[in-house]
Amino acid sequence: MRVKSTRRIMSIVWMVIRFMLQIYWFYFLHSRVWDEQDKQEWEALLTKQAREYRKTAEKKGGLLIKLGQFLSSRADLLPKIFIREMEGLVDRVKPTSFTHSEAILKEELGSRYETEIVHLNPKAVASASIGEVYEAYLQNGRKIAVKVQRHNVRQIFHMDFKALRIIFFLLRKFTSIGKKSDMKALYAEVVTIISRELDFRKELEHADYFKKRYKGNPDIKVPDYYPELCTGKVLVMDWVEGRKVTDTDYLDAQKIPREQVAKALFQFFSDQFLNSGMFHADPHAGNIMVQPDGKIVLLDFGMVGEIRAADTEYLREAIQGIVLDDYEAVIQALYNMEFLLPSADSEKVKRIIRKTVDLYKGGQLDVGDTESFLQLMEELQVIVKEQPIQLPADFAFLGRAVFLAIGLVAVIYPQADLVEWGKPVILRWMRGSKKHSSIYTGIITNSLRPFLSMPRALVDWLTDGEKQRSWERDKQKNQLLHHFYFFYTILLLALTAGSAYTGIQGIIQHTLWLVLVGFILTFIFFGLWLILFIKHVLLLRSINKTRRL
Repeated sequence: MRVKSTRRIMSIVWMVIRFMLQIYWFYFLHSRVWDEQDKQEWEALLTKQAREYRKTAEKKGGLLIKLGQFLSSRADLLPKIFIREMEGLVDRVKPTSFTHSEAILKEELGSRYETEIVHLNPKAVASASIGEVYEAYLQNGRKIAVKVQRHNVRQIFHMDFKALRIIFFLLRKFTSIGKKSDMKALYAEVVTIISRELDFRKELEHADYFKKRYKGNPDIKVPDYYPELCTGKVLVMDWVEGRKVTDTDYLDAQKIPREQVAKALFQFFSDQFLNSGMFHADPHAGNIMVQPDGKIVLLDFGMVGEIRAADTEYLREAIQGIVLDDYEAVIQALYNMEFLLPSADSEKVKRIIRKTVDLYKGGQLDVGDTESFLQLMEELQVIVKEQPIQLPADFAFLGRAVFLAIGLVAVIYPQADLVEWGKPVILRWMRGSKKHSSIYTGIITNSLRPFLSMPRALVDWLTDGEKQRSWERDKQKNQLLHHFYFFYTILLLALTAGSAYTGIQGIIQHTLWLVLVGFILTFIFFGLWLILFIKHVLLLRSINKTRRL
């Protein structure tokens, strides 16, 4: 088992190291100014890597699938091409032997498995990276769905967490992502969020929360669960008859108005996305069903996020700042929500937000059209990716959930006018603020804005002197980086030689473990040396190019 776990960890880490080396090599071969051919080759490389990751994840399962889904929400970390490929990563893996699932059921439920659950079909109706679902009946004849955790899934995930720790260390030390993001905090987020899904009792709590929250909504249904039959590895709930909510042929056949379903979904998710509390973080079509009477059924509450009450207030302040053209207030709200890292260039972020708002005011952005809204979401993802922004995990999941929810609405009812649908929702939301009076007084403030704010030209003039200081800082930073790369390149070369010598000694002494340790370390140290060497060369080329300018 230990050999298999080491092999799994090494294969995952090596895949990421190969990706890093391929990217470094690409940058080494191409100039800093790319033509159209360079851009196409770069996109082809990223697409190839993303597809390899997806295939590996689907083959190995475990954390790789969940990590891919997590990363698909991180526009602040990954290129759009990679994210698009991750969005196609479906959490479907080959079912395990029913013998394993039955053993878990007996271990978790004891005698209740045989006395309360009958006619359990041993063929799984659904199989994912963490659990499998079976059709069964209770003694009273009620049809149920039984979700059982996969055999050895906890051990596999803990192995993958070890691999992930190594990967995040490499990213932190040798990539621009690591320089821009807090990788330690990100690793902690990944472990916390995904570990939560390994405890089915958490999913039971989430389902109970949503059932209570929407019990008065006639359009939404959450299945009944049976807490006495639920454990950390087993969930038992009512069986739900219906079809995927995106099955438009079914909607038409059942004479269910598409607009009605789309509006119900829009209002359901708008409530979660704007108000404090939990939100369903994985609203893809497989987790949302529609019944013959048009009622929408929510499934799978393993992945949820939470919006704090304070964050809803900060979001209102940000919107108020945009309305009043007070971008200092917008930036402060973003800091309060922990969107911006301490190193963020707030002036640059401010200019980007102002430019986006100006485009909308000028009529160049039509967010009422669903397709245009999705395009705007993609553009915002690019902005987040390019700037020193690291979304808290809940907001990253929120962005992904919004994208998925809008996508569902677009499939069900392409003619949806999101602005018209959203106006009453936003008005109710704004009135819910304790500070709503400032929205109205803002009209007066807005008319006085020319007298209350500095002209932009004056601000630009005052900041011109920063350019010279920035050049001096860059010069000192490049000198420090040069010494850093030189020192660690020599150190890693020495460690590589020492590790190779250890492996050779193992061969001479016929000591297998010494051979393995020696050559594994040689492999790792050489890879790190090669990465540093390439980065050093790129730095020197950059310095020389700057001097010529």
